[in-house]
Amino acid sequence: MAVAKGFNESGEEAGAVELNGKLFEAEIHEQALYETVKSYLTHQRQGTAKTKERGEVAYSTAKLFRQKGTGRARAGSLKSPVRSGGGTVFGPKPREFRTSLNRKTRRLALRSALSDRARLGEVYVMESPSLDAPKTKAAAAMLAKMGLQGKTVLFVTAEEETMLYKSVRNLDRVDVIPAYQLNAYQVLRNDSLVLTEAALKRVEEVFGS
Repeated sequence: MAVAKGFNESGEEAGAVELNGKLFEAEIHEQALYETVKSYLTHQRQGTAKTKERGEVAYSTAKLFRQKGTGRARAGSLKSPVRSGGGTVFGPKPREFRTSLNRKTRRLALRSALSDRARLGEVYVMESPSLDAPKTKAAAAMLAKMGLQGKTVLFVTAEEETMLYKSVRNLDRVDVIPAYQLNAYQVLRNDSLVLTEAALKRVEEVFGS
């Protein structure tokens, strides 16, 4: 049975929390992880790089000098790629880097990533702090009490926890993400995974079926 360390809203340990076996005790599927991470990273690429070809460079089309009798190589245009400022040959053009990946593979990769962190003992569940305003200092103290100094942390919140989201998002080495956007890449790139109780419930509802 997969379990996670439980903490109260101030960061003090408060027993263990049982985790969903489908999500946190799954077999790790390396191929699904590879495909999902690769797809995630390619989706971050803009694909807007563009260079001008010789037909797009704004130069005169007049012949530079006569064809014969100068002793130099013949030259027809300033737009030639061999001349400084001329067009680029085979340069980059705007393109779409996105690749399609079915939901079944993405869910399999997420279960694999969550199970990996659970086996390493790096999954933590805490009560949702009751904050009346964003307090980054309080959030930093809370994570320090949990013993997460020096680690990269993925903090998962339920979408309605606005104050907690704003308190955590400015911390160094801490990523924060709402539960419905949880993905394998974000889980793998961080050492530890911290979920609020509400976020854990949401993750199990969305991804546990």
